[in-house]
Amino acid sequence: MDELDKRIVNILQKEGRLSIKNISERLFITPPAVSQRLHSLEKNGSILNYQAHLNFPQADLSIKAYIQLSLEPQQKEVFYPYIASVPNVLECDCVTGAYSMMIKVVFESTQALDGFINELQRFGRTNTQIVFSTPVQSRGFAFSEVSE
Repeated sequence: MDELDKRIVNILQKEGRLSIKNISERLFITPPAVSQRLHSLEKNGSILNYQAHLNFPQADLSIKAYIQLSLEPQQKEVFYPYIASVPNVLECDCVTGAYSMMIKVVFESTQALDGFINELQRFGRTNTQIVFSTPVQSRGFAFSEVSE
């Protein structure tokens, strides 16, 4: 990824719906050049996907939590497809420490969260933190060496 690619990625992470034409105008390159670079970044896996960020409370998902799960390695074959199938799971990471999984979820109520935690406990011990506020929203990584 060269400096121009990084600039394109920075722009897209701030304004994902910006047209190729608008990106090209900001960077003083042609629209076909932007299009080719985007295609290349997608093809090589640097850009995985495009998505909208939801305002969860507005979508009636006002409970956000992080759940730590202690999972035995032999359970991963069953656990991974299960956790990928749960739409309330925003992210699941395999981590170091006393708990092997860190799961970020959103639910409409604490009762729904509790039901999910009860299901998770068939895989192992859990520890849950409910989020009170989010001073820094989920965001992309901004390459600091480059400017738009």
